[in-house]
Amino acid sequence: MVNAVQVRASHILVGSKEAAEAILQDISSGKTTFEAAAMAKSKCPSGKKGGDLGWFGRGRMVRPFELAAFGLNSRGEISAPVKTEFGWHLIKLMDFKK
Repeated sequence: MVNAVQVRASHILVGSKEAAEAILQDISSGKTTFEAAAMAKSKCPSGKKGGDLGWFGRGRMVRPFELAAFGLNSRGEISAPVKTEFGWHLIKLMDFKK
């Protein structure tokens, strides 16, 4: 992402890369939506809100998560699985502010 000061992102947190890849495949194929998958599968409390984490700036999230979130280029784009100390994430860019 070029010069974003803040992003609004949603995420899905699961325990394995394989689980994240399977969910991403279901979303990509139209079998489910990101929000429905977050509500059904995410281990994070944000899953109840479709994975919505709200707005955040740099330095607020663990580094791998931040790099992935700020590396997305367009609204609605979903990251490849991202590993952090909490597990594996899929991150969806909802919006950004420059």
